Order: sequence, then C-alpha cells, then structure tokens
Amino acid sequence: MVKSIRRDVFVAFLCLVVCLSAAEAAIKTYQFDIQESNVSRLCHAKPIVTVNGMFPGPTIYAREGDRVRINVTNHAQYNISIHWHGLKQYRNGWADGPAYITQCPIKTGNSYVYDFNVTGQRGTLWWHAHILWLRATVYGAIVIMPQQGTPFPFPQPDREEVIVLGEWWNADVEAVENQGNQLGLPPNMSDAHTINGKPGPLFPCSEKHTFAMEVEQGKLYMLRIINAALNDELFFGLSGHSMTVVEIDAVYTKPFSTNAILIAPGQTTTVLVRTNQIPGRYFMAARPFMDVPIPVDNKTATAIFQYKGIPDTILPTLPLLPAPNDTNFAMSYNAKLRSLNTPNFPANVPLNVDRHMFFTIGLGVNPCPTCLNGTKLVASLNNISFVMPETALLQAHYFDMNDVYTLDFPDKPPTPFNYTGAPLTANLRTVRGTRLSKIAFNSSVELVIQDTNLLSVESHPFHLHGYNFFVVGTGVGNFDPAKDPANYNLVDPPERNTVGVPTGGWAAIRFRADNPGVWFFHCHLELHTGWGLKTAFVVEDGPGSDHNILPPPADLPPC
Repeated sequence: MVKSIRRDVFVAFLCLVVCLSAAEAAIKTYQFDIQESNVSRLCHAKPIVTVNGMFPGPTIYAREGDRVRINVTNHAQYNISIHWHGLKQYRNGWADGPAYITQCPIKTGNSYVYDFNVTGQRGTLWWHAHILWLRATVYGAIVIMPQQGTPFPFPQPDREEVIVLGEWWNADVEAVENQGNQLGLPPNMSDAHTINGKPGPLFPCSEKHTFAMEVEQGKLYMLRIINAALNDELFFGLSGHSMTVVEIDAVYTKPFSTNAILIAPGQTTTVLVRTNQIPGRYFMAARPFMDVPIPVDNKTATAIFQYKGIPDTILPTLPLLPAPNDTNFAMSYNAKLRSLNTPNFPANVPLNVDRHMFFTIGLGVNPCPTCLNGTKLVASLNNISFVMPETALLQAHYFDMNDVYTLDFPDKPPTPFNYTGAPLTANLRTVRGTRLSKIAFNSSVELVIQDTNLLSVESHPFHLHGYNFFVVGTGVGNFDPAKDPANYNLVDPPERNTVGVPTGGWAAIRFRADNPGVWFFHCHLELHTGWGLKTAFVVEDGPGSDHNILPPPADLPPC
C-alpha cells in the first residue's frame, strides 16, 4: 500500500514537472536593444538605428498559442516604439506599439515589455518601429508555426527562408525626412532597395553586400517574403523558377503559380519553390511598381539563389519582372488571391453589414510660410488630415480623457466629386484634427477606400491594426454603390491586414469589430502617413469582462 501511494505521488510529481515544462516552453522571451550601429551597404558605413546591432533585426519565432514577451530597451538617441504588424492583440492594444496611438514612445534609457498572446494565427508577419521614419532600419520577421501536430495545408517544405525587402538611404533617414518637412516637399527618395538588408551586385561597392541562399536540386523551399520598404510597392521574382503562392499576411490561400509577385509595404507573401532547374546560380530580384509618373528609386535589388556545388564564377541571370508600370499584371495578380476557405481554415466573411463607411484619399497643399514655396504637402481621409496627439489615444480612451480627440470622423466625405476624373489641384477645404470613429462592439463594418485625383492618383496600401479583414471587392475608377457590390466575392475573398488600393481606384473591405480598443488605420507609405493619411477606430467594450480592454501594464511608458 505504501509503495502504491509512493508510485502515485511520483507519477503525479512527474506529470507536474512535464506540465510545467510545457507551460514554460510556451512562453517565448526576447531582448531587443535599440542602438546605433555602423553599417555599410553601398560605398561607406554610416550609423543607423538597429535592434541588437542587426540589420535587419532578429526574427521572432513562435507557435500558435504561445505567449511572447519582448523587453525593448532604448539606447538610441530617438524615442522608439515597436509594432508587431498583423498580430491581432485581442483586448491588448497596450502591446500593439504605434507611438501616440496605443502607447507613448519608449524614451532613451528606458525599457518596456511587450507581452502578448498569439491566438488563432499562424504564418508570416513582421515587426517594425512605429515612430518617425525609423522603420527604415528597425524591422524584422515574425514566423508563427502551426500548433504541434497541425500540418501545413500544402506540401511540407524541406527548408524555409525569410526574405525581407527594404529600402536604403546613404544619408541619415531622419535628416532626410526633416529636410523634406521643412521644405514642404517630398524627402529624397532612397538610394537602393535591399533583400535581407543587402542591395546585391548591381550596385557599386556592394560585392560583399549580397544575400545568397544555397539550395539542393529536387528539394522544396518555402520563402517567407516581407515588404518592409517605406514607400514602394515591389515586384519580386526568381529567375528560371515558378513560385506557388500559399499564404498572404499569415492567412492560407488557394495555391496558384506565378513567375512574379506584387507586394505592397506592410504585406507578406509566402511562396513555395521547387528546385527543378539545371543547377546554377539564379537571381532573386525586387524592383518598384509605380503606374503613375512619380519619381521613385527604380533600381533593382538582387540576391543569389545558388545550387549546391556551383562555383561563384557562374554569372546569374535576372528574372523577367513585369514592367514598372504594368497595371494589368498588378490587377490580374491580385485577382488570383483567394482565401483557402476549408473547414479547418474558413473564410468567415460578414454577410450582413451594420455600418457602411466610404473614405476618400486626398493629396493637397496647405499654407506654410516657412516652406520653400510657401506651401506644404498634406494628405487626408475624407478631407481630414490627421494630427497626432501628445497623449496616447488608447490611454485617453481608457481613462476617459476628453480633451485628446473627438469622435466625429465622418463616415462619408463632406464634398462628393468626380474622384478619378481630370486631376484637381484644390484641397476641397482640407482640415486638420485628431478625429476618430467610434464603432459598436461586434458590429460588422464595410469600408470602401477610394483613391482620388487630388493633385495625383496613386496606389495606397492601407493597414488596419488589431484586425484582419476581407477584401471583398476592388476596381478602377469611381466606386458605384448601385452596381459594384453585386460583384463582391463573399465566398473566398483574400483575408489580409494590409490592402493595396489601386491607382485611381477603390477597395472594399469587411470586418467584424470584435476587438475592443483604439486601432490605427493608415496608409503604409511612410511618406503619406507623415502627411496625415491616417485615422483610428475606437471599438467599444463588449458585454462581460472578457470583452473589455485589459488594464494597462505597470511599465507602460509615460507621456
């Protein structure tokens, strides 16, 4: 009897140890030290802001269901905040990261722990600085693996690689931005594009600055591709090889093959590549897509896809990427994106809409006596150019501070006009303000985002924090509320966190407002965000404590 009791106690103790070990394994802890490091990418080294001295920064690895704790300590001269792009942060906007929206920035010499759960998500996301233009160098990947025992809904790859596309300025990017703001003009464009922080051999002085990936013939490789560029939509391709798209923005898609992808700033795309070509060296390449005559850095970044055993003396060939202004490819490529929509991975599209919104994108000029031409460029949604507050909006909402923002952002533009006709130069009375939209908890929302011809039409990638949404429709020209909804895809539309609004066109998205808090909505072109192309949604608390915003953490940075 005594032996039996002891054996039971031992079994119980062993179970406790195993359970505790499993619980500990589900908490992923990272240390991010924000610091300035000398990095060379073209012909000279310069100090840039980095995480842990790395450019790009470290990849966050987690599994669906994990808890992640990241201690960010700021040793740089700039205030900082980090956004975990695409993570839904349910009830936990305190961990979302955009400066003055969900938190005040981490001051020099201070720390903040981002503590969040990864719930119901798996795939490729990313993180980046969310203040000033610091995300030019402060960024990295987030890889979320499925739960143990849950396979991918596509063939298991033999190996995977993270591919982060970015931009590089030879000058200090903050000085470049400040000069543009003082002049009232767009800042200087980037000097290079990069793949995993390196521009490739097509640039001068870059022999040592080329990313290379060694592969074996007959294997299946998964590329997790992220566009971390500040201002450029990019084409990406791999010479001699077809790519199979299987995931976008950490949501599985119906697979399709393509020779090139289009990826906007903020978006991620995961592809499969089978090494079934003659062993050799092949270029991966990225260059901008721009279908209006606006100056961009049109140089091509390259990296090497090299079969094992092939000498470095073999010259690679460039992929045949679409022309820089190939609108037809852009539209046809995006039309192929469809949610997987299976029992395990359903597309829960809201079929009934409680709230209809229509936002117009506008560019214009406002008076600026100190600027070069006496004016400065501004951007607006529904004729409102957003003014960043000095107190974080989530904090103001949680503690009922009534003087930080107003809840009168209009659901429709105050002045209708021919949005995509002949270019207009008028501002249509653009106003400035910190004006937000309040949304009822669990209500279904349809938002149509319409590009306009104010100063110039242009494509715009829009990112919604705290949510995924379904892109139920898109088109060129003016949205027609009487006809276009009839063509919506309400069965398997792509589910994303960042949508590309076509040049001179529109995109319609739907989501259910089931995540209480204050959630940023903005163009992911950093140039336009800085000009005011942004707002935020205040999603009310729901019934019961499990539908309310969590209390703020004790170490929340003060304003």
